[in-house]
Amino acid sequence: MSTFDAEWEQMKREASGETGMSLASADNKPNWGQGGSGNLKSSKNAWTTAAGGVGKLRGDIKTALTKLEEEQTGLGAGSKSGGGIESAAAQRELYSSWKRYLNGVSGRCGAIQDRLEKAGDHHYKNDEAIKGAFDGLDGLYKDTKPVGGESRGR
Repeated sequence: MSTFDAEWEQMKREASGETGMSLASADNKPNWGQGGSGNLKSSKNAWTTAAGGVGKLRGDIKTALTKLEEEQTGLGAGSKSGGGIESAAAQRELYSSWKRYLNGVSGRCGAIQDRLEKAGDHHYKNDEAIKGAFDGLDGLYKDTKPVGGESRGR
């Protein structure tokens, strides 16, 4: 992990009140694949805290969706008002696009929250089952293709 990343993580931990964890042998260089002692235990509190954080994000998204819909009064949310003004039609299309996107993100947050809660409550048999549950999200939710920044053959 770079110095910036390490410092950023430390600042986030301090701001959230978490104590964090530091491994004396880690030396800020992950060395996966060497194996471990096999006595690392999963913490229900960690899974529950993560699930709560994702749940809060989902709530914030729902709040944003509500606010977005409220701001469409007179123009959007399926309204045909605005007459033949092109900007009103474009604005309605943009609103529909964002609503669809945010509903998708909210759904993904719900699915992640559910899996985190189940992992914390030991509803999965082992680490491989947990990994499989999260890997299953890839089939349910496809990331949006990036927009812009393409050279288009230039």
